[in-house]
Formats: sequence, C-alpha cells, structure tokens
Amino acid sequence: MCRTVIAGTGAYIPTEIVANADFTEQQFFTQGSSLKTGSTEIVRKFEQITGIGQRRYVDAFLNASDIGSIAAARALDDSGMSPESIDQIIVAHNFGNVAPHSNQSVMVPSVASRIKHLLGIQNPACVAYDILFGCPGWMQGMIQADAFGKAGMATHTLVIGTETLSRVIDPFDRDSMIFSDGAGAVVLSYIDVPEGGPGMLSYGAETRSVKEVDYINMDISDHPGEALGPVYLKMQGRKAYEYAISYVPGAMKACLDKSGVDIHDVKKIFIHQANQKMDEAIVDRFYQLYGVKPPEHVMPMCIQWLGNSSVATIPTLLDLVRKGEVPDQSLHPGDLLIFASVGAGMHINAVCYRY
Repeated sequence: MCRTVIAGTGAYIPTEIVANADFTEQQFFTQGSSLKTGSTEIVRKFEQITGIGQRRYVDAFLNASDIGSIAAARALDDSGMSPESIDQIIVAHNFGNVAPHSNQSVMVPSVASRIKHLLGIQNPACVAYDILFGCPGWMQGMIQADAFGKAGMATHTLVIGTETLSRVIDPFDRDSMIFSDGAGAVVLSYIDVPEGGPGMLSYGAETRSVKEVDYINMDISDHPGEALGPVYLKMQGRKAYEYAISYVPGAMKACLDKSGVDIHDVKKIFIHQANQKMDEAIVDRFYQLYGVKPPEHVMPMCIQWLGNSSVATIPTLLDLVRKGEVPDQSLHPGDLLIFASVGAGMHINAVCYRY
C-alpha cells in the first residue's frame, strides 16, 4: 500500500521579536477615523482576544524566497534525502517577494523557482511552481503532492509555506498586530507502507466566494492621509471569525469520517494559527459534532509568540512539535493527526494523517 508520508520538516523563525508593547504608541484608525480608545487599551484587548503576545519580522536583507529556502534546506536535511531526488517543489505564499519599504509584490520568476535556485538543485525534471490559496495554501500543496503521487507523476515533493506579511500590513490598522513573517517546509514521499502504517489518509477542501470573497483582501490604508497610497492586507475580522467557526468544524468532520478513524483516536489537531480564541472555538465545535469534549493538549499552539504567518503557521508548528520545542506536546508513531486551515478566498481545507 502506497501513501504520502512526511519524511522531514524544517522551519525558519525570524530573529526580530516585536512585542505588543511596541504598538502602544501607535495611533489606530478605522474607516478614516481615529479610534477613540487609547492604544494601550487596544493592545490589551487585542492580546486578550487573539492570544498573541509577540510576533516575528524578517530582517531587511531577507525575503520570502530566502527564508523559504532555509526552511526547505532544513526539511531536506531532516529527511536525509538529496535535493536532487526531489520531483516537485510547491511553494505556498500570497505576496511573492516583497522588498522592504516598498509593498511591491514580485511574482516573476516564481518563488518556487527562486527557492530551487537557492537550493542549487540542477535536475531539470524537478518542477517548481507556486500556489496561491490564502492561508490554507501550504495544506493545499500537501493535497496536490498526494494527488501527483497517486497519479505516478511525483515521488518526492517539497511543500513550502513562506510569507513576509510585515511588509504588506497597514500600520494604522489594529489588525496589523496579528500578522508576522516565517517559513515552514516538509518533504513528502509517496512510498509503500505496511497496513496501518503512516501517511495521509484523507483530505478535503472547500471554497466559498460569493458574499465571502472580500472577507480578507487588499485595500487602502485606514489613515485618511494615505487614501492615495498603496494597498495593504485587510480583513473583516468579525466576518472572517464567524465564517471560520461556522464551516471549519464541519470540514474537519467530513475529513475524519472519510478516513474511517474514530474521533477518540485523534491525538493532535494542527490548526492554522490565526487567533487563539477562534482556534479553540473551532476545535470545541468540532468535538461537539461528535458529542464529546476535546481531550487535554490536543491542540498545539505557537501563535502566542510567533503570531500569524499565514501559510507558514502549520508547517512551522509541526516542526516545533516534532522536535520537542512546544511544552507538553509530542508525537508518537501511530498518532492520528488532523490538519485544518481557513483563509482568504474564502478557502478551507483539512487533512487526516497517521504519524
């Protein structure tokens, strides 16, 4: 029996730590008007709601392809595989390479091609391409890698999520405190495994783009003096929150039911690190669909100190847990894992994986 197996993981966590206290002197606006609540109180409530206490930003000399290549190299080293054995490089991102202080996305050549170049892979049969799927992009890359494996078109695939969101956020928007930079990667191998062995068991994805399409988009600054300036990453926070807790639990259930695994056998849920309270609500509602309560320590988190790095959150968290860097969290052979994400599009996906 052949399955797609995680052969190695890697991550790049930027070194610049930006604490919530760094925003207490910032003036925040909404729809062109200054918020009456003081910045210190805004920051306090922000941490209370999101769970984020600090986030990471990349140095000025690094961009998405640079940090993505570092995460990829670490994943390759963890797998013990030669870079020349990779058949595909799939890179999930949303903005390409963004130069500091420019807000200009550079999409040509693709980030995947740049990463292949930085890794020094010479094999022309190693196909490198990008995927734009909002925050669930890295997981969609996993799903595609599995499909290519089943089709006999690729055996070993690098799936990378990399983002420098600090360069596309509006400093006058309180939601800007959510976002951060980072990169995570996995090496996936479609190989023969024994019955009951590791690998991807099932997955699913959904897109709702009628009234939901602009819940997360690009728009001008909230500061009235910036009306003719560049566009920034924007989010209708309440609508995105309600969308996530309404639809993600059902998508997770559909994926688990498809896998044939019992809810009580789920050991860990790796969910997109978007908002701590939102993630907790999603997991609670997921278990409610089965009439049971979530077990203790089922949901690892790193949002408190890393913030929301979009496509990089789940692979980074997976790497941290695998390498024993998250307190009270560990993985063991045979553990049933659920991965789930939601983001701009609006897209949702879920994957069930036996470790």
